[in-house]
Amino acid sequence: MGQTAGMELGLFDQVADALRALVPPQLGTLRTQERRWGVKAWFDADQCPREHYEAQVIGAKHVAGAEYLAVEVGFHAEHPKEPDNQVAMAAILAGEATWRPELGPEAEAGPFLGRGGWQRVSETWVDPDLSDPEICFEIADRLATYITAIEPLRTS
Repeated sequence: MGQTAGMELGLFDQVADALRALVPPQLGTLRTQERRWGVKAWFDADQCPREHYEAQVIGAKHVAGAEYLAVEVGFHAEHPKEPDNQVAMAAILAGEATWRPELGPEAEAGPFLGRGGWQRVSETWVDPDLSDPEICFEIADRLATYITAIEPLRTS
């Protein structure tokens, strides 16, 4: 893993660093919030909004075929009220013909994994090797693809 000022960077710190290099600046000022088991990304606002991009480790019970864990990568709408999440998803779902060629069949639009009412467009990676030194770049690249495919639909 990489190091900064004598401190070892965690997987999702590395993902955030790589993401900053991959996301085009014309989308806005990219903000990230790194945690041990995930990273959230959004634009311009100081605090993470209810609608954001995320890569995170999730439990195997939420993903068919996962034995140990999964990594989820994509967009989340996490408003407390379900209708607000449906409104957030409307432009994204209406623009599926635009993002589907970029994201492919792996991207699933629908209910959030493990929590009712929230919505997502995301994919899961079953039982990835989190110790693989390349996985941070793979996650960042895929999250950047979600951002560049979906964000223009949300801001147009």
